[in-house]
Amino acid sequence: PHVRCSGRRCCCYAISEIVSRFERKGYKLVAIKLVVPSKQFAEKHYHDLKERPFFSGLCDFLSSGPVLAMVWEGEGVIKYGRKLIGATDPSKSEPGTIRGDLAVVVGRNIIHGSDGPETAKDEIALWFQPKELVSYTSNEEKWIYGVN
Repeated sequence: PHVRCSGRRCCCYAISEIVSRFERKGYKLVAIKLVVPSKQFAEKHYHDLKERPFFSGLCDFLSSGPVLAMVWEGEGVIKYGRKLIGATDPSKSEPGTIRGDLAVVVGRNIIHGSDGPETAKDEIALWFQPKELVSYTSNEEKWIYGVN
């Protein structure tokens, strides 16, 4: 399974904190890049929210500056990754989650994570070319998953 998330904030601390939380859990980073998505690209990414009243503002926000797009792999990465991320509304996110600790306003969310395997597959294909995904076995996998 994969999860694609984008850390958005004007300081390196938030990005390093987000990456660190996924790494500490034992997930493996297989793709990463810094991009400034166009509004048209943002509309493709959030196509499922097209009929919602906040769609245009959401797309404006996503395309307003750099996004660090990432792909993570690991057992349960989508399900548990979403727990690490926290509730969509930061005011309803538990302390200790990324949104609970690093975000304030729902319309200015700091991170996005795919909600299921099919969504992840589509989002990864939107944000990354296949050659940008790296396949490797990390030393940590032997300890985390018992692969010897």
